[in-house]
Amino acid sequence: MPTKQIYLRFLNLIHALEGGKNAPAMDLDAKKLLEVIAVRHAQEKPLTVTDAMGLAIIASPATIHRKLDQLRELGMIDTVFEGKNRRTKYLVPTQAAHDYFENISQAMRQALSQA
Repeated sequence: MPTKQIYLRFLNLIHALEGGKNAPAMDLDAKKLLEVIAVRHAQEKPLTVTDAMGLAIIASPATIHRKLDQLRELGMIDTVFEGKNRRTKYLVPTQAAHDYFENISQAMRQALSQA
């Protein structure tokens, strides 16, 4: 099966997941922001709120602020302090975010297994 077909099958599965009743209601900017937060956390280089506000490749600072609020309300991220520094907040994915990425991973495996 051509690679393009595998990718299209994957997208179809993702869209089916997103249409489900348990799917978090995130737009593309919120998803991209969540992905960046999760990747940085996995690399053990957690993103600070200030760092996130500077992600001009995703959106303006005002939009990012709204998306951070949206992700918090959805239970996808949390803010934590590290050490004794109580001024710097780090963004971390929650269990709900890990579950979301697990569902995406399963869709990817399914698309590949049907190739």
